[in-house]
Amino acid sequence: MKIFLDTASLKEIREAATLGVVDGITTNPSLLAKETGDPEEILVEICKTIDGPISGEVVATDAEGKRVNMTLIFSASQALLAAKAGARYVSPFVGRLDDISAPGMELVADIIQIFDHYDYDCEVLAASLRGPMHVVEAAKMGADIGTMPMSVFTQLLKHPLTDSGLKRFLEDWEKVKAQMTAKAGRAGA
Repeated sequence: MKIFLDTASLKEIREAATLGVVDGITTNPSLLAKETGDPEEILVEICKTIDGPISGEVVATDAEGKRVNMTLIFSASQALLAAKAGARYVSPFVGRLDDISAPGMELVADIIQIFDHYDYDCEVLAASLRGPMHVVEAAKMGADIGTMPMSVFTQLLKHPLTDSGLKRFLEDWEKVKAQMTAKAGRAGA
């Protein structure tokens, strides 16, 4: 599954890009409004920073004749029609559905099942992923892309057992170095 960040923060994008695992960016007017600077200049900088697809949500409501990321998908029928109309991506908003007690991940599964029966040149971009479990579920069910805020991306890297294990390894290594230094000191005396 490709990993996209859902942000307009150049700081976050640059930080995540150094890890080499970010495949693209999704952003929208709400995210751009949180940043300082000209939104068009920010989008240009994002394009210079990430070597991959950038989805900058437009504010037009009419057809523009371009292959688009159809966002704000909340039903399988919307995804089906968007794919038939030529959308490049469909973005079911998982977290927003969960917010209203509707199973967001079930929608992703339904869309994948429908698309598996047909030859649409359209990818399922699981959006509004609110935690690592959403990301893992999207990957397990076969979503093409998962997009998430930097906070969720960072959580993917962390695990308490990894942190405690690393701490212990580093502490033990310091003990080994101290023993080696003491042994070397006795040998030279």
